[in-house]
Amino acid sequence: MTPVPSLAPVTLVLGGARSGKSRFAEQLVEAVGGGLYLASAEAGDAEMAERIRRHQERRGNTWETIEEPLELAATLVAKTQTDRPILVDCLTMWLSNLLGAGRDPDAEGNALAAVLRCLAGPVVLVSNEVGSGVVPDNPLARRFIDCAGRLNQVVAGTADRVVLIAAGLPTTLKNLER
Repeated sequence: MTPVPSLAPVTLVLGGARSGKSRFAEQLVEAVGGGLYLASAEAGDAEMAERIRRHQERRGNTWETIEEPLELAATLVAKTQTDRPILVDCLTMWLSNLLGAGRDPDAEGNALAAVLRCLAGPVVLVSNEVGSGVVPDNPLARRFIDCAGRLNQVVAGTADRVVLIAAGLPTTLKNLER
C-alpha cells in the first residue's frame, strides 16, 4: 500500500454555514481517488434528514460511508489506512452530539487531537467556524460556541494544513510539511 502523497496527514477545513467547506473537503479526497466518509450527523428531525440526504446524493455511491455520532477518535483509529483517506464531516455536529450525550467536549477534543497525531493515513476534517458571529443570548448557545472554538483550536494546532472557506473560496491558514 502506498501512502496518499498529495494530501497532508491532517487537514482541517473551516467555514461558516453554506460556505462550501464540505464540498471543498470532498474534492480534496476525490482528487486522490476517494475514500471513507465518516459522518457525524444524526437525523433528529425532517429538516436534518433532508440535509443528510442531499449530502449523500451529492457524494454519490463512490464513497464508503460510516455514520458515527460519538466515537470519532476510536473509529479513526480502527478505519485508517495508508492508501485511503478519511473525510470527517463534521466536527461541530460531533460536538453537538457530545454535548447532548453529556460527555466532556474538551476531553473528547484532546483525545481526538492525540489520535490525529498517530494516524497511519490522511484525514480531512470539516468544522464550522463559529467565532465570527455575535455572542448568543442564551447559556447553551454560548457554551456551544465556546466549546466549538476550543475544539477548532486544538484540531488546528494538530493539523498540518488548515483551510478557511468563505463564499466557496479557500484561504490557506496553515500549511506544514512533515
